[in-house]
Amino acid sequence: MKINWKKAIGLTAAAAMLLPLAACGNSNSSEGASADGGEVTLKVWAPQEDQDGDNSWLSQVEANFEKAHPEYKITWKNDVVSEGDASKTVQTDPSSAADVYMFASDQLGTLIDAGAIGQLGTDAVKQVKEQNGDLEINTMTGADGNLYGVPYTGNTWFMYYDKSAFSEDDVKSLDAMVAKAPVAFPLSNSWYIGGFYDGLTLFGEKGNDKDAGMVFPKDSTEITKYLAALVANPNFHDSADNSGLSELQAGTVKAYFSGTWDAATIKKALGDNYAAAQLPTFTVNGETKQMKSFAATKAAAYNPNAKNPKVAAQFAAFLGSTESQKLHYELRQIPPSDKSLSDLTTDDLAAKAQSDTMANTAIVQSGLSGMNDWWTPAETFGKALVNKEVTADNAQEKTDAWVNQVGSYAE
Repeated sequence: MKINWKKAIGLTAAAAMLLPLAACGNSNSSEGASADGGEVTLKVWAPQEDQDGDNSWLSQVEANFEKAHPEYKITWKNDVVSEGDASKTVQTDPSSAADVYMFASDQLGTLIDAGAIGQLGTDAVKQVKEQNGDLEINTMTGADGNLYGVPYTGNTWFMYYDKSAFSEDDVKSLDAMVAKAPVAFPLSNSWYIGGFYDGLTLFGEKGNDKDAGMVFPKDSTEITKYLAALVANPNFHDSADNSGLSELQAGTVKAYFSGTWDAATIKKALGDNYAAAQLPTFTVNGETKQMKSFAATKAAAYNPNAKNPKVAAQFAAFLGSTESQKLHYELRQIPPSDKSLSDLTTDDLAAKAQSDTMANTAIVQSGLSGMNDWWTPAETFGKALVNKEVTADNAQEKTDAWVNQVGSYAE
């Protein structure tokens, strides 16, 4: 449901709520006429969906920022750049890129290396820490320990299921599920396969330790053997190229692993039987293992090369503010990362499943550039499993080759 923002918060309330949370910017933020107000031009990049229509989310947030900061006379220059394309677009020329942009956290290291993302000031750091859990904070933390972006939503995968096929107890165990009905999982997708290697860490527990590398659990070979057996189970379907979504719609599978982007489609397909949950456990040689997705965020950031870095930093913080996140959900059903907005999504099963997964069944997807070494080898290994080229007999050899290619085993 859309809300009338002007009626929801007045000028005085907006300023009182949001000004204390505005970012201070970096040490150069007081340079230029914008330090004490005046005319300011801000170039902003955001996804197309946030700019559609005359009363879009971005246009409303910009109008609210102007109300909260009457000291500025702002000229907005908005361009369409998706969160997924931010880093490669910025890298072409950081000095002429947007002053403020939205990005996916897996790009953080690349943006830092390019000198295209500004360190958050004291007030923005306080805002991020008050709004988010440890995992979300870690996705925005650089190798130097500093924060660089303001999260506004989580980005991970979880489980959708048909509750006429599975009970709430069933969906706690993947083994129980495949014993009852077909389940689709994208094992050949490199973003998903790591979810089975319980104990895997990506550049340390916080995801920002360059020297830690990618460390696999000691029993990775036994997990690989489990996966080889899982692939042989007729109730396991590999969801190549999102085929699992089509199968769920057709009713040929009863569970499917994906994210909030598929919520509307799945809810329509399952109707009253629509359900979602955090990730299940599975059992390897009598030991319970927890599936753990790669968890990331989407965030707003400012460019330290901006002509007016103070204003850019303030607006980046404003994009991720509580009220902006609330509006984002009202207009586009983007689940907020802000913990204070949990009541907003009480009846949103996908949003709750995402939140539960981020908190309980996920590991940080590192934003360091070293993560680039993960994707192709993981995909290759997943496809080899699905094609039954990896078996119980050669699991040790195949797993060792994969681990040695991308990281190491835990000591």
